[in-house]
Amino acid sequence: MALRRALPLALAGLVAGAALAGCGADSSSSADRSPSASATASAGPTEVPSGYPSGVASEAPEATFTTPGTALRLGQSATVAWQPTQRLTGVLDVTVTALHSTSFDQSFKGWQLDAATKANAPFFVDATVRNAGSSDLGGQRVPLYGAAASGALVEASSFASDFKPCGPSVLPTPFPAGASTQVCLVYLVPQAGVLDGVTFRPTESFQPITWSGTVSRLSPSPTTPKATTSPS
Repeated sequence: MALRRALPLALAGLVAGAALAGCGADSSSSADRSPSASATASAGPTEVPSGYPSGVASEAPEATFTTPGTALRLGQSATVAWQPTQRLTGVLDVTVTALHSTSFDQSFKGWQLDAATKANAPFFVDATVRNAGSSDLGGQRVPLYGAAASGALVEASSFASDFKPCGPSVLPTPFPAGASTQVCLVYLVPQAGVLDGVTFRPTESFQPITWSGTVSRLSPSPTTPKATTSPS
């Protein structure tokens, strides 16, 4: 673990970039591999592009799904589907709105971090999500990965309890049809790398839908709570 056991919060996914680097990613940027945003699905409401789960049309019969491989800019929306479990199919309208760079000194005050963790570069990603299907998706984690400039895919870090500077990272419970929420995701890019964008990639074979744009520096917040280091 990258954090000592004294912490009440447990951070996971710290080396996910290295673990997922072979998940179909290469050295070229995701935007270079993808068609333009104009390639968003133009199929009729009952047609589903290849790559999405079977039976998804009955989950959201009026949806027009975004074609896998589409490249989007920040602020553009995609309608996507995936299967969080064998018995559950989710349909979401996802809009990635901002990419922020930060630092451990700014956003992780009070955390006891080892040298391996400090070798990463922290980024926060804001997104708006709406349930465009009929199933309740409460508690699910949207399969959005950080796309590093190196070509690695970085899994969003998870916490044992609320991480106040950036959260929540999972959908609220309940999250029924038509519900909307905002999520904030934490990515630790290996080797102090750069975040190139964000991808929706629920499976290894799925051609990722990507969002890219300007990475802005996170503004300091004097009200950001500090994490404690005492046992829970």
